[in-house]
Amino acid sequence: MTIRTSASEVLETARRRDDALADYGVLGDDPPQRELQALVDIAAQVCAVPRAAINIITATQQRQIATTGFAASICAREDSMCAAVLDHTDRVVVADASLDARFRENPFVTGILGNVRFYASAPLTTPDGVIIGRLCVFDPQPRELLEAQEAALVAIAERVVDVLELRLRTRELEDSLHALTQTKDELHRSNEALSVFAGQVSHDLRTPLTAIMASTEMLGQQPGVTGNAWSERLVATAHRSATRMAGMIEQILAHAKVGAELHRTDTDLAAVLASVLEDLAPTLEARGATVVSGGLPTLPADEQQLYSVLLNLVSNAVKYARPDVAPSVRVSSEHCGDSWRVEVHDNGIGISAADRDRVFELFNRVETSVDGSGIGLATVKRIIEAHGGAIGIRSADGPGTVVWFELPAEVVEDEGTRPDSPDGPGPERD
Repeated sequence: MTIRTSASEVLETARRRDDALADYGVLGDDPPQRELQALVDIAAQVCAVPRAAINIITATQQRQIATTGFAASICAREDSMCAAVLDHTDRVVVADASLDARFRENPFVTGILGNVRFYASAPLTTPDGVIIGRLCVFDPQPRELLEAQEAALVAIAERVVDVLELRLRTRELEDSLHALTQTKDELHRSNEALSVFAGQVSHDLRTPLTAIMASTEMLGQQPGVTGNAWSERLVATAHRSATRMAGMIEQILAHAKVGAELHRTDTDLAAVLASVLEDLAPTLEARGATVVSGGLPTLPADEQQLYSVLLNLVSNAVKYARPDVAPSVRVSSEHCGDSWRVEVHDNGIGISAADRDRVFELFNRVETSVDGSGIGLATVKRIIEAHGGAIGIRSADGPGTVVWFELPAEVVEDEGTRPDSPDGPGPERD
């Protein structure tokens, strides 16, 4: 079947064909791939002819990328038999080309370039519908093909395009993998640079902050200040602000340090939680909070970093309590396939569904009535994901929030960047 097209459509088709040929990379001088050679051999055998070729048609040439029965060559497009029927979207079968008006003057038929009589071909059509050439079989003797042979020729032509598509997708995958590797390398270098930068900045800021904190503390003890309520308040405010800034610097440094190597050991989460509760004991007592836990697992993880995770989650659960309601926290775990799921359930003010992803973003705070830097949960998320896990928030059965995280029950090797053990993010839920 021949489709009549306008000049603009012809130009557009030619452009799309050139693009497809460039993507497939079939116009070089490389020897044919084994898969293409096997397909052209099969085409000759199925059709019982001595010669076959995979012909790619460009704007000016016919290039044979695999042949059977003769050596591959290049000829001008106007001399190509396949180019004469390139736009046919189905098979073309000619018993004697010397009797066919399309081919009888062709140099491959007249004896100038060849002595073809029998000719049959099927289109090489890309998934986008672009015909880039034809799979052809031919013979110096006139002959006919059975219907099954013609159908097989079409099927083999489709497999030729499948091979070209597979080569293209393989190259794209290799390019993507190479780009991903470069990105991971850049990320690793950036993390190292960030850690160094954060360490230097924190060191540079600690010195003047320490001096300010010491000076305001001493100033607050001077008789001229202690006897004046207004002066006392100003000095106390300055001291608190400097102390808060020092804490933020420590947390920024901790967040930046998540970028080197995990130190995995068999970590008993029950023991880690016991350490957290011991360190939070004054806060828990002051707020009348209770914390209970079920059986917690032992995991291959960085113990210091999981301490930071539980410290943040438990202290948040206590900090974000409802007015006049004693905080109640439950830490539980569940084995889920290849992972352990740990949940920290509180009875506090809760987090809306719209804010549950946002709270894990750096410097993002949902509840502004409670002091916080917006760093704690961002660091917790990085720690969990660096372990190959996931973290999220779901609704509690009653008042409060359930923050959950999942960690692999066994170590999954990964050559990518892994976080180093931070000094420990402060108990912030932001």
